Amino acid sequence: MPFPSKTRPLAAAVMAAAAGLVLALSACTPASGPATGTPSTQPAGNVLPSAHIHGLAVSGDTGQVLLATHDGLFDVTKQPATKIGGTDDLMGFTAGQGQGIFYASGHPGKGSDLPNPLGLIKSSDGGKTWEQLSRQGESDFHALTTTKSGIVAFDGTLSTSPDGKTWKTVAAGFAPAVLAGNPNSDTVLATTQEGIQRSTDGGNTWVLEKSAPVIQFAAFATPTEAVGVEPGGAVHYSSDGGATWTRKGQIGGKVQAIAAVKGTDGNPHIWAATADGIMVSTDGGTTFRPADAS
Repeated sequence: MPFPSKTRPLAAAVMAAAAGLVLALSACTPASGPATGTPSTQPAGNVLPSAHIHGLAVSGDTGQVLLATHDGLFDVTKQPATKIGGTDDLMGFTAGQGQGIFYASGHPGKGSDLPNPLGLIKSSDGGKTWEQLSRQGESDFHALTTTKSGIVAFDGTLSTSPDGKTWKTVAAGFAPAVLAGNPNSDTVLATTQEGIQRSTDGGNTWVLEKSAPVIQFAAFATPTEAVGVEPGGAVHYSSDGGATWTRKGQIGGKVQAIAAVKGTDGNPHIWAATADGIMVSTDGGTTFRPADAS
């Protein structure tokens, strides 16, 4: 998710690029099919199923890699990508506690009987079906994450919920591009143009980490280990939940979403959806390769 602009309404704000280039996506409607054409630098077979990637989730248990897109949810663990469920524009997407549990928000696609906007919806079967939890017809959460205490979400207003049904507004003077949390921790990171906002109480109070790099995308590999990517692709690692950071490597290509899990080798494994396809690092962000490469 590109950095939002403070001076624009939500539909445009959450899609504003970090350098100030505004993407014309405020009138997004699901397309009839996946994007066509691949960049000349894209590895053979490593093809994104949609031009607009809004979220990325990786299962540490199964290795399944999922993309939440403008055209629905896709399993990209192997090529070609496999569609899961209906064609809804999943603007916000995050994994919950437990295998196959996801939360999402956005807009209904063609043939969908869901309200617009979707509000908060939940899947307990890996994205095949969704139940409506709250704020249907009211909220399009562009930033969304889960914590030990519940859910943190942003639809122009930052809010928290213990159950996805009842909500409390949080006083916050920032608009997050990405919210990153872990279901087993109450530490939450919000990426902003001014830097990383950090919460240690499930999103209720926030502090700007002035010494941290300006990160656009963030994800947790464990309750305490976080990774972040700058707008230019520089990768950073934190062992203390985003309090301090160490510069690692570089991701080539325009990054649209990242995810991380703890590898059996002890390193954070990082996935990134980029203009060149899905890239992965198995050495904590020092080097990246196409996800389908051996």
